[in-house]
Amino acid sequence: MASRARLFKEYKEVQRDRGQDSDIQLLCDETNIYRWTALIKGPTDTPYQEGVFQLAINVPEQYPLVPPQVRFVTKIFHPNVHFKTGEICLDILKTAWSPAWTLQSVCRAVIALLAHPEADSPLNCDCGNLLRSGDNRGYQSMALMYTRLAAVASVPNSSA
Repeated sequence: MASRARLFKEYKEVQRDRGQDSDIQLLCDETNIYRWTALIKGPTDTPYQEGVFQLAINVPEQYPLVPPQVRFVTKIFHPNVHFKTGEICLDILKTAWSPAWTLQSVCRAVIALLAHPEADSPLNCDCGNLLRSGDNRGYQSMALMYTRLAAVASVPNSSA
């Protein structure tokens, strides 16, 4: 299957480049190449910067023609992330997907979204409303509180 070959190629690249991108740690499920976990560091100068957030990545068999399903496992207060399910509203995971994207570049895009929230397409309406009404302080304090409550303090070392 093309998707399996592509995922093994990405897995080898992740292993080879380990440590080069300190903001992202991609881990493949050892029993299923279609299931991955990512640990991403919150971007600097955001309320997320102290946190490390876990993403669950489920890759469909049609990958890379179809985008992976990516969701936050770690609770996060962000306008483009559903608070209960962790679903992410990001164009490249829906209509703007291209087979040129890799799991690594998807993680990069999620980090960019954390730094630049899109309040006009919220999955978390409370968060979106804070930003749209200009209550940046309210948004920042809620996001920081949830980062401190839910985001793991350090990236665990993994030999996977």
